[in-house]
Amino acid sequence: MELLAKRIRRARTGARLTQTQLAEAVGVQRSAVAQWETARGTRPRVEHMVEVAIRTSVNFEWLATGRGPSHLDLVESTPTAMLGDFADNEQESRMLELMRRLPPRKQDMACEMVELLASR
Repeated sequence: MELLAKRIRRARTGARLTQTQLAEAVGVQRSAVAQWETARGTRPRVEHMVEVAIRTSVNFEWLATGRGPSHLDLVESTPTAMLGDFADNEQESRMLELMRRLPPRKQDMACEMVELLASR
């Protein structure tokens, strides 16, 4: 799963918008968009994410969470995600992304390691 910063940049570039153009469309400064597109930068408010999704024609759920299709025309073919499946923070998001890259056997090993760490 991509980080939010990468999804925002991907949505913006896919819509062929500059940071300045997106900022004007959303009603923020260009520096705000630059921060949103930086891994350790600030996160946009929900209202701004809605505007980004609208202005770039991407699915809001994908933009906000990385779940589902990125474009609206594919939304109906994707099942809804369970609330418990969402990462609560960037660390959980990174762990989930890395876990999904592992083959099943290594996923089991990683779970055992995390269980050991959590029990201490």
